[in-house]
Amino acid sequence: MSKKNLQIIVKQFPSGWVQESDFELTEQPLATLLDNQVLIRNEWLSLDPYMRGRLMPGKSYAASAQVGAVMVGQAAGVVIESNSSEYKVGDHVLSYSGWQTHFACAADQIKRIDASLVSPSAYLGVLGMPGVTAWTGLIDICAPKAGETVLVDAATGAVGSVVGQLAKSLGCRVVGVAGGARKCEYAVQELDFDACVDHNDPLFKDNLKAAVPNGIDCVFENVGGAIFEHVMSLMNPFSRIALCGLVSEYNQQPYGNQQMRSILVNRIKLQGFIVSDKPQTWPPIIDALRKKVLNAELKYRETVAHGIESTPKAFIGMLKGENFGKQLVKLD
Repeated sequence: MSKKNLQIIVKQFPSGWVQESDFELTEQPLATLLDNQVLIRNEWLSLDPYMRGRLMPGKSYAASAQVGAVMVGQAAGVVIESNSSEYKVGDHVLSYSGWQTHFACAADQIKRIDASLVSPSAYLGVLGMPGVTAWTGLIDICAPKAGETVLVDAATGAVGSVVGQLAKSLGCRVVGVAGGARKCEYAVQELDFDACVDHNDPLFKDNLKAAVPNGIDCVFENVGGAIFEHVMSLMNPFSRIALCGLVSEYNQQPYGNQQMRSILVNRIKLQGFIVSDKPQTWPPIIDALRKKVLNAELKYRETVAHGIESTPKAFIGMLKGENFGKQLVKLD
């Protein structure tokens, strides 16, 4: 067993776009366990857009990361030492260890997962926070009806891909927005979206309008910026928007949206949400998503970087939309 714990710490808060130099790889000895603690060897690190919001000071829905401390984030790993009666060596677990190869913590800070039928990595994506986020925003906030048009941007990401498939299962017309022809082809051919529009295409606005001839009834918003600006101009009366994220605005000044009047004119319901607000809803949602995955009713895709030293670069790439599906780091 390795006696070293490799960690990625926050060296400084980014100014504008995140840089690899904002992080530093350090080495620490493994912790000595106390009573009721376990030692985890992480196998997978989760990289998610919300992490960019933790890399800045100021008030938010969660505490900022700390300069000089391990970068925050969820991980899936295996118990390699236990002083707890609840967990044994070999158990697969989830923790909020952050970006490090090992994690010592109290037993009540982790959650056991069943890795017998699906990869542990799935519990960081389709069967984890992204999957629950997709379900909550679509089902609870947008509440689409059969025949309505649902639009989701970042359509082939960890959240957007689940949103689109769930909406299709409800009988909706599903339109995605993604960056690049390859991602749009995947959304239509593999995920069964009715259409997907490339936001990099110079004719994006015309193409999106053509893809929603009857307007938009529900939007699951992940991107913000100019894309959201144009989407707002195509909304139907009494439409609904689940505001999940604004990833295009996290590394620059907030976008000055000119279409806010559409909320009034079309009587749009717009609700921001943070999926961690209702942890009691997670277990039944994850159970429902697991059944869909095991019955091949829900597809998911992963982009995997290897080695903890690759984490900052993979994180920046994810923020730039270079990932396909869920972005992960596999710790070798």
